[in-house]
Amino acid sequence: MSNDWWSSISGLGQRHSQETDVPEQDDTITSALEAESVIVVSNRQPYRHRFESPDDGDRSVAVDRPTGGLTAGLDPVMQRLNGTWIAWGDGDADRTVADSDGKLRVPPEEPTYTLQRVWLSEEDVAKYYYGYSNQALWPLCHVSLENTQFDTQQYRRYRAVNETFAEAILAHTTPESVIWFQDYHLACAPAMVREQCGDEQFLLHFWHIPWPSVPVFRICPQARALLKGLLGNDLIGFHVPEYCRNFCNCVSELLAESSVDVEAGEITYNGRTTAVRAYPMGVDAERIKRRSLDVAESTWRSFKADRGIDPDVRLVLGVDRLDYTKGIPERLRSLERLWEQRPRWRGRFTYVQKGSESRSQIEAYQQLQQTVREISTRINERFGTDEWQPVVLIDAALSRKQLSGLYRYSDVALVTPLRDGMNLVAQEYVAAQVDDDGVLILSELAGSHEQLGDAVLSINPYDIEGQADAIERALTMPEAERRHRCRRLRRSVHENDLTAWLEDVFSTVTERQSDETGP
Repeated sequence: MSNDWWSSISGLGQRHSQETDVPEQDDTITSALEAESVIVVSNRQPYRHRFESPDDGDRSVAVDRPTGGLTAGLDPVMQRLNGTWIAWGDGDADRTVADSDGKLRVPPEEPTYTLQRVWLSEEDVAKYYYGYSNQALWPLCHVSLENTQFDTQQYRRYRAVNETFAEAILAHTTPESVIWFQDYHLACAPAMVREQCGDEQFLLHFWHIPWPSVPVFRICPQARALLKGLLGNDLIGFHVPEYCRNFCNCVSELLAESSVDVEAGEITYNGRTTAVRAYPMGVDAERIKRRSLDVAESTWRSFKADRGIDPDVRLVLGVDRLDYTKGIPERLRSLERLWEQRPRWRGRFTYVQKGSESRSQIEAYQQLQQTVREISTRINERFGTDEWQPVVLIDAALSRKQLSGLYRYSDVALVTPLRDGMNLVAQEYVAAQVDDDGVLILSELAGSHEQLGDAVLSINPYDIEGQADAIERALTMPEAERRHRCRRLRRSVHENDLTAWLEDVFSTVTERQSDETGP
């Protein structure tokens, strides 16, 4: 592909240009991708359509757009490549706006690529998504074995849905296709596609959650089948080297017929070689920075007043999905310990937990949500006064601008997962610190700790006393140290942003394609 092609459609200036909200992509990415050849495959779709007020019989349609994370990062890439994005159509108005084959062009206002929706039945959703994906693979990979359930029927439905995705992929595949699978919902699909299309297409897979060690992964009754499915790929990406080593060791131990070079990240199985690489994912740091700069302090004071937070009280922040992997109960207990043993901190800061309910159909998530409410209520009853509420829970949706303001004007952020693939909240918080005065307390068990660890306050999320000490240290940190740490963190997050991640992934694609075809 000619580099002139990319230049003619990109129209982008310097990297992190102030004139655009779209991160710049360079020829490193597009050299691996011919026009209309890229196929992104994910469970979650980039655009979701819903009826405005279905309970009132209102048939007007609204669109939910990508606001952060993977879909927001890949959407601008797809807008320039005119490819196809295949995903589950989970919106109640999705069928209304798609054609008879489930296709539509997006974005709505200026369509540039194809969204191919896959339709799932209620039983599919129950067994593939809420079942095997999120009651087997998710807890297994996060080493939350008490929440892990292996159900043969759920696995069969998981495979069947993976076959549905594979059929949709094959309908769009050409010999030049680069097919990019996303995450743990699609572990079986690569081998299914490879079996049908042969070796012409390049298949890659990014696994966005941790990969566990051999003793943990081998608990899974379908361990060998999952590994075989993933080895249909030419390239598999994880966030950090630890997960790469774990995956390679699992293949070595559980697939005796394979040949594995753990240090090189090379696996030969079934006559083909799969590369395994670490690509720490970043955020769109420049966009978050600009959004944060737009939030005036007066707006922030109004935000606090609306939630009964004294304007002069300092603020400690947590932003999470309400998931048992995020360490929220442990975090709340550390705050309770701090206010209990060091009463001088009562009334001096408020903890705000922005929590989004997630997967509430699953009992473990229901229990977690109830636990968070119970601990928060107990803390407020123990220590709260007429003038001060220690813990404020926010479950209402916030705009990206509101969230950026919450990041910017909070004094401390607690990002304390028990286990996390990367954790982009930590990077979002740092990118929003345009005043260089926030302190990040970060779990050493989050993937992002490897990148940010020397400038954060590191904690073990299971260490309640240690976490309480870190909160106090953050609140008493001298200004010079606070600003020095913050500047280092911001530099790291901007240098290792979402564009850098995409460039790293596709430079490997280009390299592997060159190795296969020769100079």
